[in-house]
Amino acid sequence: MVDFNAEFPREVDGKVALVTGAASGIGKAVALLMHARGAKVIAEDMNRSVEDLARPGLVPLVSDISKDGAAERAVGLAVDTFGKLDILVNNAGIIINKLLVDMTREDWERIQAVNATAAFLHSREAVKVMTPRKSGAIVNIASYASYFTFPTIAAYAASKGALAQLTRTLAIEVIEHGIRVNAVGVGDVVTNILNKVVDDGPGFLAKHGEAAPIGRAAQPEEIAEIVSFLASDRASFMVGSIVMADGGMTVTAG
Repeated sequence: MVDFNAEFPREVDGKVALVTGAASGIGKAVALLMHARGAKVIAEDMNRSVEDLARPGLVPLVSDISKDGAAERAVGLAVDTFGKLDILVNNAGIIINKLLVDMTREDWERIQAVNATAAFLHSREAVKVMTPRKSGAIVNIASYASYFTFPTIAAYAASKGALAQLTRTLAIEVIEHGIRVNAVGVGDVVTNILNKVVDDGPGFLAKHGEAAPIGRAAQPEEIAEIVSFLASDRASFMVGSIVMADGGMTVTAG
């Protein structure tokens, strides 16, 4: 149970975390925040810039999470390096903006592979090593697109809808083993996810976020705070929740 006399900034102290998509944006913010709060971290990303995060207690792993064997290697690295795995954050995600009629099968399958299948594979391997310890936390980065949509994001919305349902289903499968699974439904966050879609991805997201009731987009660090909470014992009664952090977008959508 939670020790309410403890200092919350050390909420993941002594834990070992694996964070995917950790080279930038939300993933980078989560990796750095958890490390600052006492966790040992494996930071996984296919972008070699993830190596810039290397420091004592924070080990980068350059890997394409959608490839066969990537999840096994990442979880194995956590166990081999730090002796266990307590937290998995399935953060990595990509997007494509195309009308469905213009989308190729390759477009569709690449989005599903990164956003949904990789989360399944990493979760499966994490559960295998968490179960004997009877504890663990998995936090998935879902989206407001898990619940509503708009033209050109069919593949992304489908993948995030799948991730929300993966969260719920896995949560009820593994809670008997002391493993909690939850997700954060993020709205517009100022990251690089749209850099291959528009000229100024962060700028576009900052502007798009102004449509939310809160009137702005989030910074990655704001989402990292919620992820750290969900991964900690402070969220001990949360099972299968999709915690919306979207500035109110899903409240007003539709």
